[in-house]
Amino acid sequence: MAEVKTRKKRRKKVRYKDVTLKLSKNQLRSLDKYCKARRTTPNKLIKKMISRFLTYHSKDIPEEAFITANQLDLFDPEEN
Repeated sequence: MAEVKTRKKRRKKVRYKDVTLKLSKNQLRSLDKYCKARRTTPNKLIKKMISRFLTYHSKDIPEEAFITANQLDLFDPEEN
């Protein structure tokens, strides 16, 4: 019997973008100490902390997220 070899599909290449943050000396020192104690890198720590936000809000942002409690209602449709 002849064996049929099947090829695996190639994975789509993931594209990355750079993100920069500015931290104070104390914030950077605190981040480094935390990462050293947990044996992780700052990049992995930051990705893990924001992963829940990125997965739940990846497609659309709910409208109520745009309105804050301190905004004025200048054009209220109920007044007309």
